[in-house]
Amino acid sequence: MAKKQFLTSSVAILWLTARALSQVPTQPPDDSKQNVKPSDDSANPFSMDLDSLSNTKVTTASKFAEKLSDAPSVMTVVSKDELERFGGMTLSQILNRVAGLNASSGFFQDRSTIAVEGDQTRVDSGHILFLINGRPVREVMEGGVSSDLLESFPVRILERIEVIKGPGSVLYGSDAFSGVVNLITKKAVGTSVDVSSSGGPGGAEANSAELMYDKSGLNIVAAGQYHQMPIWNTAVGFAASPATAASTQNASLRDDGEGAYLGINYKGFRFSSSYTGVEEGSFIRGVLGDVRWKRGFTDLGYDLKVTSKWEMTFDTTYARTTFDTAEYPFVHRDAYSALFEWTNFYTFSEKDRITFGTLYEHIAGTELYKTVVDAHGNREQGGFYAQYEHKLTDDLKLIGGFQANKIGAIALNVVPRGGIIWNPSSHVTLKALYGGAFRAPSLDETLLSNPGLKGNPNLVPETIGTLDIQASYQSNRTQLAIAYFHSHQDNVIFENGITFPAVYTNLSTPATFQGIDSEGKYYLKKGWFLMGGALYQNNHDAAQAILTPIPAFSAKAGLSYQAGKSTDISVFDAYQGHLPGFADSVNPHPDAFHSVSAHLRFDLTKHWAPNDNHGVAALFYADNLTNTPVWTPQWGSGALNTIPVNRGRTLFLGIEIWQKSE
Repeated sequence: MAKKQFLTSSVAILWLTARALSQVPTQPPDDSKQNVKPSDDSANPFSMDLDSLSNTKVTTASKFAEKLSDAPSVMTVVSKDELERFGGMTLSQILNRVAGLNASSGFFQDRSTIAVEGDQTRVDSGHILFLINGRPVREVMEGGVSSDLLESFPVRILERIEVIKGPGSVLYGSDAFSGVVNLITKKAVGTSVDVSSSGGPGGAEANSAELMYDKSGLNIVAAGQYHQMPIWNTAVGFAASPATAASTQNASLRDDGEGAYLGINYKGFRFSSSYTGVEEGSFIRGVLGDVRWKRGFTDLGYDLKVTSKWEMTFDTTYARTTFDTAEYPFVHRDAYSALFEWTNFYTFSEKDRITFGTLYEHIAGTELYKTVVDAHGNREQGGFYAQYEHKLTDDLKLIGGFQANKIGAIALNVVPRGGIIWNPSSHVTLKALYGGAFRAPSLDETLLSNPGLKGNPNLVPETIGTLDIQASYQSNRTQLAIAYFHSHQDNVIFENGITFPAVYTNLSTPATFQGIDSEGKYYLKKGWFLMGGALYQNNHDAAQAILTPIPAFSAKAGLSYQAGKSTDISVFDAYQGHLPGFADSVNPHPDAFHSVSAHLRFDLTKHWAPNDNHGVAALFYADNLTNTPVWTPQWGSGALNTIPVNRGRTLFLGIEIWQKSE
């Protein structure tokens, strides 16, 4: 009830504020940056005579704006148009539509994870670095838990999402291992307020609010979101080993999340802050319970144009995460990271450009087991990075770069990047790229002294080297890409349970991942849009043929129809194949399944009382239309069992109200 009252009050305040601000004259926004050089945000594909698919701009690969075809990474962009067409209550639902990405789950504390091209050798999403407007938002105690972001970030404030599929540590440091997800938020154009509220069977509800204000160079965006999925009542089985008789318990599983975001830009100064929190079920050694993750993020930055050829950015970024569970194992965590970074962009000529910078990061955290401190400490780390681009010809570009990093007492480490990009025609791009990346040991992995699990101060960072070869085609209506990837991972950190208590250890044998990742987008007509993709991957080390809970094959496909600005109707299917090896699971097996969602938005104002300054729309969203409960591997538990992740069909019906002035 308190959450509902808080959200209702927030919506009312936003609405009244926007009504007052809408009476004030406004002017267009300035070119203030968010840790990148000024970018040309992707607009509706038909606002530029069908030119946006062939000229999609990205900033994540090089920290400055460039065409997707020129970016030195294999990338996917979830555009503003796609976000509006296909909808989605959570970031997890949106990313599950991205080709090459798979939704998964982990043991105990992270039931929402995302894997890039099959890589989930960890129990969490620690091999993916999440960014908010180019700034990292790391979880440093466990080393990569992402449930709160994936379930609670206010997705309606997003302008687009840029996904790097491959290493990104040269520019972004630790955790940018097999992927980078950059959440790029909107900027205000005029003044507006937008609120929505939806509900559905079983107590489902979702509410959001968004405020934008722009005047005299001051650009403000704010958003809030709260959702509650229906309680899932299901039987959950547990077994200590295949030889042990299984026991079954009835579980009432909850999935609640709330999030907020504030962004302010003024004459080169940037401020952004977010909060995400999620409460969901956990399963450990036969104990059913609830876990609670909270994350706060703040970044303060300044952009300086030194000369016509030299620009720089300064950033101070702070992220804090807390974790609690009142049931076994009675854990409380509190950790933070503080990052200071200086980045430079220098253009020598039309053919030569360099990005370089330096960073310093301090991390610290504490974990309690019951009331006893079982991990406490801090660590310093720093680095220097550079990336150079040189055009041999108008059609051929070379890229080279590195990051040298020093992490605590660990020896100096260097990760490289290199590649060649060739545009044999205006529509075709060929990329051959090699990149290295690393993930530093987390605080728990080095410091933990739990009765059942011990840290290891002698751990070294996980490292990866990845070769990507991609061919792509871009035209006004079409975007197609196919890529081959081959990754070699060393020193993977895992829980060695041969002895008791278990100990974090670096894996002595390397792990190999390889496969084919393809995707396509096509505007059939002005109103019709088709997108899809497929991933085939395999992985192994010297002892095992399957290292992750990700199926070898997965595919995505979506179709959307848009009638002017009044109606959006979309359906999307994310298919994941069968995962072998769970025949002894006491719960349903991780079989192949289709995750079908549908989105409908109907602008009532356009039909009954046309007005561009305010309006009302009806909303409908459905998740898992096939009504198939989804159980995924209880990854990281040491037992080949599964846990419940998706209850089946969930429906939301609601209304959206907005007011704006240009």
